[in-house]
Amino acid sequence: MGKIGGGVTLLVVGAILLFALEIDIPGIGTDMLGVILMLAGVVLLVLGLVTETQHRRGGTLVDDRDAVVVDEPARRRRRRL
Repeated sequence: MGKIGGGVTLLVVGAILLFALEIDIPGIGTDMLGVILMLAGVVLLVLGLVTETQHRRGGTLVDDRDAVVVDEPARRRRRRL
C-alpha cells in the first residue's frame, strides 16, 4: 500500500501546485513542478497497482515430500498455498 498512497500524495501535491497556488519562486516554475509531481504520482500509482495485483494473484509453491515407504516409490507433490 505504500506505493499507492505515495502516488496519490504526489498527485494531490502536484495538482495543488499546478492549479491552486499562484506563487512566484525565483528559479522554480511551480506549474512545471506540479506537472512533474503529477506524472511521478501517476507512475508510482500504476506501479503500486501492478505490484499489488501480482502479489494477490501469485501463490507460494510448497514442496510436500512424503516419507519413503518400502512398498511405494517416493513422490513429490506441488501445492499452491
